[in-house]
Amino acid sequence: MATTQLPLNLKHRPALGGEDFLLAPSNQDAVAWLDKWPDWPSTGLVIHGPTGSGKTHLAQVFLAQSGGRLIQHEEVLGDTAYAFAQAPACILEDADKLTGHRANEEALLHIYNALGETKCHLLLTARTPPGQWKISLPDLSSRLNAAASVAIGVPDDTLITALLVKQFADRQLSVDESLIAYLIPRMERSFDAVQRLVDAADKAALAGQQKITKPLLGRVLRDMETT
Repeated sequence: MATTQLPLNLKHRPALGGEDFLLAPSNQDAVAWLDKWPDWPSTGLVIHGPTGSGKTHLAQVFLAQSGGRLIQHEEVLGDTAYAFAQAPACILEDADKLTGHRANEEALLHIYNALGETKCHLLLTARTPPGQWKISLPDLSSRLNAAASVAIGVPDDTLITALLVKQFADRQLSVDESLIAYLIPRMERSFDAVQRLVDAADKAALAGQQKITKPLLGRVLRDMETT
């Protein structure tokens, strides 16, 4: 897998079987925890941060790294806890959205206990740490608050720049540094926004049979604001 030349010396990490990812101050603590696996101090690890901070990206990296299993929300209420526990690790995204409902909480507690019995680990992602979730079940609250918890921040300019450079390079699109500088103060700070913007710019350039230019990027940004 070729490594793209990245600005500002951000480290480039290949993900086994998944997308590459970039180390930056906003995600380095979370990445350090994933690198410690399977030597986690408890069954669970919670990565929490705002929408667009890259939680799903890291979850996918961990899924490939661990050979684990992704738990869908609709599977939580099923009789599958011990099936999950046969995996080396499990991932449950947006875990905070499951709390506040007794049946969900009881099922999640059952899964957490089953995983603990087989030394299977559970990576949970959420917008906030467990102490801020609306958990009515004391046993579940106790276990999740005892789990390791690490924050991930919204990508800063350094990381957004590197992501843009890599996404354009992956599509073999030539983009001048001045165009990246044009985008940075005008675009949403999120992993998803970078991917959507580069995809839209690629399609617009192909449709117009032209290079990536500032006017083209301006149109793409305006279109993204209205969709």
